[in-house]
Amino acid sequence: MWPIIGILAAGIMISAIEIPPLLKQKQKKELITFSILLLFAISLSIAESLRLPIPNPLDWITTIYQPISDFTYSLLE
Repeated sequence: MWPIIGILAAGIMISAIEIPPLLKQKQKKELITFSILLLFAISLSIAESLRLPIPNPLDWITTIYQPISDFTYSLLE
């Protein structure tokens, strides 16, 4: 419970520091991008603190490139 509260508090503090200048400068695209990335980071942090299984992107890359690697290796033997 406390890690989640800490993560949310950190996210609120980061938002309080970063959002007002973006609003003053009327940078809507940057504000949307910042908000999406911060929400994604907070979500992953909470999932990690709850010890939920988070997929590793490297596994997907390995799945895609393993057949190519095996084929190339078989040509070099």
